[in-house]
Amino acid sequence: MMRSLLILIMTGFVFPAWGCNSALLDQDFRKLAQTDTVNLCEAYSGKVLLVVNTASKCGYTPQYEGLEQLYRKYEQQGLVVLGFPSNDFMGQEPGAETEIQDFCRMNYGVQFPMFEKIAVKNVQAHPFYVQLAELSGTYPTWNFHKYLIGRDGKLITQFSPHTAPFDPAVVTAIEQALKL
Repeated sequence: MMRSLLILIMTGFVFPAWGCNSALLDQDFRKLAQTDTVNLCEAYSGKVLLVVNTASKCGYTPQYEGLEQLYRKYEQQGLVVLGFPSNDFMGQEPGAETEIQDFCRMNYGVQFPMFEKIAVKNVQAHPFYVQLAELSGTYPTWNFHKYLIGRDGKLITQFSPHTAPFDPAVVTAIEQALKL
């Protein structure tokens, strides 16, 4: 029995009960400006996630700095910020993915995971954002809309773009989710 289990583990077989059981996070995304794909469930199971639709030419673009600071401050406790560039609001993310990546790193030192450019609102929204909208009751209202997902893969709350990353409501919700 133990030998069979070891063989299954070594060959990459994963028992469903051991994996992530979050339908919300069972999504594959390509890393920004790369060919590698990441399954959110596999990569971030058991983490607290702050999911943000981003744009490089928006009045809220300086929020990249606060998002990176949040990520660095709470990463060791289990927070991961996930950025999803989107050109849905007034064409404020028109660049190619390599341009977005360079902009984020050079101007704001972004190290948190960023993923492929996607649609996040209404009819054209990626299925991940459709689910977030269904669960929260709202699609992103603008760039830098934030969704907080708990360690169990369930949506906790959402924050409007007007809410800065270090707003007390955001920090409190993150710390509660991390159980700090």
